[in-house]
This record gives sequence, structure tokens and C-alpha cells, in this order.
Amino acid sequence: MSKRKFITAFFIILTALFFFILVVNGKVTNTGNKYIISSEALNTCQAAIVPGAYVSPDGRLCDMLADRVITAVDLYRAGKVKKILMTGDHGRASYDEVNSMRRFAEEMGVPTGDIFMDHAGFSTYESMYRSRDVFKVDSAVIVTQDFHLPRAVYIARELGIDAVGISADRHIYAGAGVYGYREIPARVKAFIQVEAGARPTFLGPAIPVSGDGRATHDKP
Repeated sequence: MSKRKFITAFFIILTALFFFILVVNGKVTNTGNKYIISSEALNTCQAAIVPGAYVSPDGRLCDMLADRVITAVDLYRAGKVKKILMTGDHGRASYDEVNSMRRFAEEMGVPTGDIFMDHAGFSTYESMYRSRDVFKVDSAVIVTQDFHLPRAVYIARELGIDAVGISADRHIYAGAGVYGYREIPARVKAFIQVEAGARPTFLGPAIPVSGDGRATHDKP
């Protein structure tokens, strides 16, 4: 192949990739945005799904994660959700998002039996897949920040969960702009995972969210 043909082919591929990313981002964002609502507009559903985020070694939730849990607890208190599903990374003993989230909600008065933990929610896609297949969630409100909501709701709905999203934004977060840019490749990845029917790292036996959340507890 001549140098000129190589350069031409390279730019054709680059242009096609650019438009693919543009179209996929538009599809994921537009689909997710259709189902983002206010708490006042929320009908009662099975569960609030709360995706994990960084937890410090002493168990303190980062601001974004604390706001997610607080928002979910507010929905629980208002009778909008029956259970809260904390889903995050607890893939090793030294790092545990979900127990920290549970304790934070318990301190706000949520009965421990109404809090479920997904210890293998290593990504948004895995969290939604496991919500459907392990926890048997049919209807849910996903509680996370604005930048994350469209992708999370898109995945959940594509996987068959009757899901809506509610914003947990209560502060201006450090590095928020960076998170927005990171969503661009994350949306492309989510689209590919959905289309490919990717399976999560772990599944395991069913623990229906209609039951007692203590079945998921591994620590006091």
C-alpha cells in the first residue's frame, strides 16, 4: 500500500470512529435522559439502586457517594422505595464500599433488613446486570450524580429493568469536569457491553430484593 493510500485509509477509519463515538454517545445519553425524573414524580418501586464510589480506608464515604446514599434514604423515608440496594466494589478484604454504604444508611435510621448489598458491583454494567439476575429487581430508581445517570439508566433499561433515575447532586464536586469527559468512552463501552450481552465477573445464587437484606450481610 502506498503512503498516500495508507493516509487516506487512516483518515477514513478515524472519521468512522469519530462518528461511531458521536452516535453512540447520543443514543446512550438521549435514552437515559428520557427516564430521569424528580423525586416528586417517582412512583413507588421495588428498590433504590445506589452505585458505589470511593470509600477511604477508615470507611468514610466520598462526598459523591454520601450524597447518593442520603438521597436514597430520603426516598426510602418518603415511601418511594421498599428496599435499598448498595452495589459496589468489595472484591478484596482491604477495600469495602458496600458495608460502608450500609452502615451510613443504618445511622440514618434505615432498618438493616431493608438494605441489600451487592459485593460484586465492579462496574455500572455489572451492577445493573446483577440487580436483574441476582437480586431480581424489576422496578428501580437509580440514584447517582447527573453525569452518571444517563449511562446507568440506559444500561438498566436495556437489560430489562423498569428503571428511572434521580439526581443525587447536592454539592459541586471536585473534578466534576473530568468525570464528564470520562463518560464519553464509558458510554461507548456500555453500549458495546449491552449489544454483546457481556456477563459480569460473578453471578451466583438469587437473593431476591423482596426478601431480607441481612442475607447479603457479611459484617456487623
